[in-house]
Amino acid sequence: MCINMIRLRPWNRPGFIVCAALAAAISQPVIASASCVNPGGTGVCFTSINAAIAATFPGGLVRVAPGTYKEDVIIGKPLSLIGSGASVTTIDATGLSNAIYVDGLNNRGLRNVTVTGFTAKNANYEGILVTNAVNVMISWNTVTGNNVLFDFADETCPGQPPFETGEDFDCGEGMHIMGVSFSTITHNVSANNSGGLLISDDTGTTHDNLIASNVIKDNVYDCGITLASHAPGPGSTAPHNGILRNVISNNTSQGNGTIGEGAGLGIFSDGSGIGLVSGNIVTTNELLDNGIPGVAFHSHVGPNFGLPADNLNGNYIINNHISGNGADTGDTATPGPTGINLNSGMGGSPITGTVIWGNKIENESVDIAVNTPAKAAANFNSLLGGDIGVANLGSGSVDATNNYWGCIAGPTSSKCSSISGPNVTFIPFLPFPFL
Repeated sequence: MCINMIRLRPWNRPGFIVCAALAAAISQPVIASASCVNPGGTGVCFTSINAAIAATFPGGLVRVAPGTYKEDVIIGKPLSLIGSGASVTTIDATGLSNAIYVDGLNNRGLRNVTVTGFTAKNANYEGILVTNAVNVMISWNTVTGNNVLFDFADETCPGQPPFETGEDFDCGEGMHIMGVSFSTITHNVSANNSGGLLISDDTGTTHDNLIASNVIKDNVYDCGITLASHAPGPGSTAPHNGILRNVISNNTSQGNGTIGEGAGLGIFSDGSGIGLVSGNIVTTNELLDNGIPGVAFHSHVGPNFGLPADNLNGNYIINNHISGNGADTGDTATPGPTGINLNSGMGGSPITGTVIWGNKIENESVDIAVNTPAKAAANFNSLLGGDIGVANLGSGSVDATNNYWGCIAGPTSSKCSSISGPNVTFIPFLPFPFL
């Protein structure tokens, strides 16, 4: 009898179970694993990228059709945001803070975000900003015409968020990552912003990222690529968080800082004496025709300020092509257009453990300038500027052995690049280019 009663209960019948499941699914809010966006909102697509993101599960996919979208896109969950290509899919952030903001600052633990296939333009501050996130991929985007609030005459950026502590003079540049780790910025074009790409530590340590195969050009007010240790943002307990173990590889940085004195690549501290930029690898880049040196180290700490030394130590400048850049200025001045300037600024902070190796430097008055109260080394470089191969401007010494000085006879020949300043060791030298 019990068996017969169970058989009569409808919820034990397979057909009833299927119908009940369908009814329950229909009654739930529509949140998808994949969403689409197009300008007309046709089909099942949204007209707003932000609306599509809100309707997509974490880990999902948002595809954006060709068109122009006027919004400040904010990503606070793991997902892939895929445009139809930078030539046809545009985020126009006119009057808005950013075109794309991957916001891990307000979404703790954010990771696994991909952004690809967009033009990001006309933002008040950065075109693409990433804060406090892990495993982010920013690829195949064009970032142009951003930092529109930057006032070059006053070097100010009114209204910038308080967590950005060191960007008054550039509005954060075209792309900006801070507090970001194990992420990749690759195959992007950053052009005609105030600066190209800023890697900073305002909101946390920025470490173990890959910056590769980007074209960064004609950002005339600031550097092409900047690794800058800034004062910590509100709520941070660290004196400086640091920029550590990032790889900057196979990028082209050209024509940057020609008005506002920017380097092809800068390794900088804010002058506090406690900045930290260490263990980074700069390799196989083209650093061409920038306003100040192709690679510039700036600390800006004087010897009598009573401050500890900045840590700009243990960085690797390897196998880059450096040509046609300008002279450095101010407290890190060089005597002419310069390829690499290893300069602590006013001689206050020793810069140690820097590896300058295998670079091809040409069309410069000074191939390598050094001003630090420590021993520096530059080896196996091709010094083809034709004027000064190595200039020691400070109180330390320079191991400049095993370089090629532009001709077979070495720096004692009038036909080769020469040496300027004391305590430069150049023997043995290479009779032929290393590369």
